[in-house]
Amino acid sequence: MGIFSNKILGCALLAWFVAQLLKVAIDLLLKRKLNISRMIGAGGMPSSHSAMVTALAVAVGRTEGAASVLFAMCFVLAAIVMYDAAGVRRETGEQAKIINQMVENWIDDGTDFGRELKELVGHTPLEVFAGAALGLAIGFIMF
Repeated sequence: MGIFSNKILGCALLAWFVAQLLKVAIDLLLKRKLNISRMIGAGGMPSSHSAMVTALAVAVGRTEGAASVLFAMCFVLAAIVMYDAAGVRRETGEQAKIINQMVENWIDDGTDFGRELKELVGHTPLEVFAGAALGLAIGFIMF
């Protein structure tokens, strides 16, 4: 069956899915309103990117060994993704907040700038850590 029988891929996808479900649940608890769009949205608690790449690295490490080239590649990929989520993408979101505020204050002259920039694109270090912890747990449970 090929790709559908790949347990390592399934583990990574499960970690992503669980993280996205948790985002919906946490958002529901905090805002008392169901926002199903959190299921596909970026940013928020926990980081689904971190959960996915960590589960992938754990699954590969447990099947191929920690000394394998595949594990090394997955580890480096996970480190880059998590650094990017908490660094570059988070900063992009902060810049979007400032630009949206500037546009809102400027809108008095009737200029139409189109749509607002997306502000929730990155993660706090805690969100990245929570995603990584989720990915570790799912990776070890499945393997």
